[in-house]
Amino acid sequence: MPPGEYGMLGEWEKEGDHDIMMDFLLPTGIFLKFPVSRNDTIGAIKKMVWRNASSEPLYGALSDADAYVFTCINSTAEREELEDETRRLCDVRLFMSVLRLVAREGDRVEKLTNTQISLLIGKGLHEFDSQKNHEVNEFRTKMRSFCEEKAQDRQRLPWYQWMEYSFSCDLEPCVSLAEPGGIKTKGTKKIFVNVKFEASDESFMLQQEPQDLPVILMRSALKKKATVFRSVRQEKPEDYTLQVNGRWEFIYGKYPLCQFKYIFSCLRGGQTPHLTMVHHSTVVKYQEEQGCLGSQVSKSRSLSKPPPLPVKKNTSSLWSIEEPFHIHLLQGYRVNADEGMKLVVQAGLFHGSELLCKVVTSGEVNVCSEPLWDQKLVFDISVSDLPRMSRLCFALYAVIEKAKKPRSTKKKNKKADCPLAWVNTMVFDYKDQLKTGEFLLSTWPSVPDDKGDLLNPMGTVEKNPNVDSAAGLLIRFPNIRPHPLYYPHFDKPTSYICNHYTCNHLLKEIVDNKNYTEFFEDEKELLWKLRGVVRERYPESLSKLLLITKWNKHEDVAQMVAFLQKWPDLPALHALELLDYSFPDPMVRSFTIRCLRKLRDEELLQYLLQLVQVLKYESYLDCDLATFLLERALSNKRIGHFLFWHLRSEMHVSSVSLRFGLILEAYCRGNIYHIKSLCKQNEALNKMKALNDFVKSGWQKTSRQQMTDDMKLCIKQEAYMEALSYLLSPLNPSIMLSEICADRCKFMDSKMKPLWLMYKNKWVQGDTVGIIFKNGDDLRQDMLTLQMIQLMEILWKKEGLDLRDKLDQAIEEFTLSCAGYCVATYVLGIGDRHNDNIMIKETGQLFHIDFGHFLGNFKSKFGINRERVPFILTYDFVHVIQQGRTNNSEKFERFRECCEQAYKILCRNGTLFVNLFAMMKAAGLPELSSFKDIQYLKDSLALGKSEEEALKNFKVKFNEALRESWKTKVNWMMHSLAKDSRL
Repeated sequence: MPPGEYGMLGEWEKEGDHDIMMDFLLPTGIFLKFPVSRNDTIGAIKKMVWRNASSEPLYGALSDADAYVFTCINSTAEREELEDETRRLCDVRLFMSVLRLVAREGDRVEKLTNTQISLLIGKGLHEFDSQKNHEVNEFRTKMRSFCEEKAQDRQRLPWYQWMEYSFSCDLEPCVSLAEPGGIKTKGTKKIFVNVKFEASDESFMLQQEPQDLPVILMRSALKKKATVFRSVRQEKPEDYTLQVNGRWEFIYGKYPLCQFKYIFSCLRGGQTPHLTMVHHSTVVKYQEEQGCLGSQVSKSRSLSKPPPLPVKKNTSSLWSIEEPFHIHLLQGYRVNADEGMKLVVQAGLFHGSELLCKVVTSGEVNVCSEPLWDQKLVFDISVSDLPRMSRLCFALYAVIEKAKKPRSTKKKNKKADCPLAWVNTMVFDYKDQLKTGEFLLSTWPSVPDDKGDLLNPMGTVEKNPNVDSAAGLLIRFPNIRPHPLYYPHFDKPTSYICNHYTCNHLLKEIVDNKNYTEFFEDEKELLWKLRGVVRERYPESLSKLLLITKWNKHEDVAQMVAFLQKWPDLPALHALELLDYSFPDPMVRSFTIRCLRKLRDEELLQYLLQLVQVLKYESYLDCDLATFLLERALSNKRIGHFLFWHLRSEMHVSSVSLRFGLILEAYCRGNIYHIKSLCKQNEALNKMKALNDFVKSGWQKTSRQQMTDDMKLCIKQEAYMEALSYLLSPLNPSIMLSEICADRCKFMDSKMKPLWLMYKNKWVQGDTVGIIFKNGDDLRQDMLTLQMIQLMEILWKKEGLDLRDKLDQAIEEFTLSCAGYCVATYVLGIGDRHNDNIMIKETGQLFHIDFGHFLGNFKSKFGINRERVPFILTYDFVHVIQQGRTNNSEKFERFRECCEQAYKILCRNGTLFVNLFAMMKAAGLPELSSFKDIQYLKDSLALGKSEEEALKNFKVKFNEALRESWKTKVNWMMHSLAKDSRL
């Protein structure tokens, strides 16, 4: 074996189907050795072992094959039981070519499920067990019971309600069919729909009104069937549902046909919708099939109740303790710093983003592997005034002696701070108990910054799991009393004084200012004094009231809790803001989730990306937001699909892998049947990544055509064909990706060599589905931008402005889509707007690709801004809009009016966009990490200004874009020249 290579890890990187010589150890002590294919399943290998063992001694002492399971040492050097025998040998990735057969212990179904969940979420469940963490154990037990109960409730639903879970309707936000060239809602021609019955090749072309409900279409289909086949059996349309051919998508419920996205898109594209009549007995079979698997798992384990929480004693004594809060800073471990430095620890108490008292700084100690402080850090706040969600934040930094230049007349030496690490911990534990005793906090590496930002209250309260490479701080919380101290609960609402309606004009100015981030003391006093008026007249200004609440004064906290219990529910527009890390109080977050429960499923899907990100702000595993997301995911499979992938995509991030992994495990427990589909998608994505790596590693060594041919040959291998075929699209779980068309697949020329993969649709003759797979770039910013553009489209359509209609003439499509493009890219500050990133369809629809720069982060070359116009509006665009005539001002004015109307609609919803972007700060995107980054969005949406002022500003930008369009042409020309020189 060459130096530096161990085990078989290199073997699994090879492609193709070839044999591997394997050693097998039987429980009888017999040793077998024979070759197996790397693509053989574990089950097939076990059968080979049994055949070979039949001629060996002691074969009669063996039980049935099902009584045994293979164990191995996997690629992470851990012992693994191979319960899932459908896995291929190459997917197991053995460390050594040895498989040991041992007798099964415990429940096989439970162990198989645990194995599948571990492989799916990318984290072994044994890692949760090995933590020996009471909070982790209680959360797992609670969530497992909660999710399995939801699964049982789901299986008891009538078939038509179960349909709402499994195949929720995909609807247009509204129906605006009266546009020129579109389909009018009244007095229009009937639409044609092709309908067939399952298990039949016969289909009927039916004519319906666009506003007809699905039941009317089904009644027509049954009537047509009875007429053609002369059937006398009476069938009810209520016993059927309509399935979109080739998709797991259904048309049902009390919605007009034209509101279903599939039918809507068919009508706009001039295509005929193709549907299949499915009897409810088929749906019941689907339901029973999924229920059986879940029942096996639930019966296979003995239900155990979570251990009871300890009885809380002395719950009111905390408020009587007036001594200052303090901790002991004991020692540091594995601190890496250069000699000649001194080490210092800074500590601060925070409630959300609010600093509760002055920051405390330790003394300086010399650099060594285990620096010793042994120092008491006293904070200028009494124990009785600690908020429930107090967060203790530490920063470790080095002080460097810097020599000044000789010409300086100041001190000879100046101290400079070099940030090394940070870590946060809660003052109260998840059971409300004030922490006591010693804690070793493994830290996170700091990003160099000025000293003012050393502390990171926005960061996680999880310790760094990579303890072997992280610096550690050993601290001790004092035992203030001989018995545990708990944060008191407010069992009874505290009475408050009803405020008179005074100073209302001042109050209105404060609550109406949408740009407020800080308040003057007199404004804080007025807001608090008139909090009753705020609740009754301006409930949407709750966030302002929460920001000025003195959370370190329990009297004020009691008042605020009382107000929250009677505060009217807020719309999502305002409620989402309260999930920011500035509002950590559990009562506030509970109130927020109460408001969000009113969201419809399609609305929740629109905000799901942000809701997953703000999970990072939660201080404890068991929180209302996690429970809410799991509850909705287990009530709507589409939500569950996207929740799974939002969480799974960040499992490699150490700071969230524990929290996200536990939520993923809970979801899988509540939907055992979904595991199979998700595993198939995960396997396909792994193969796509391997294929993309293959292309990247070889495209420069050979011609493009040869590399394309090699890629196609790779896809045609059995392992790739099997993994990449017959799965649901991770991008849209309604889309079935059947057999991959290897000969039609290719890769694209951009840096990351994205794969262009084509699939047959066996249910629709001649139809194909394509997906693009890109690996190596962080696409979360693109994802966020596309989400915002989709939200803009929904808001425009709700106001009757459809800027993406399929119209009779492509020029009209170009005009309307160009209006949407101009407004959206201006508001979002999209950068990199060169001609390679602006596309146009054959239909005339204009669209943008590549959202690597937004919020005004425009590129520059040699210090020159390459994008010097508010948005792209060249004279070429105007030429098309005016239908090639210079005097066609009527068409251009219509275009201008569309832009202005679209902009006004976005301004009216400006707070929603700002809140959604603010929630994404937790994602750690390079161009969106603080409130400062959102200032561009506030400015572009004219937050705090009247609609007239905002529109006036937009008109100026519009004229500027038109007047300065020659600069865009120059930039595009330079981009083309630079691109040609690279080629």
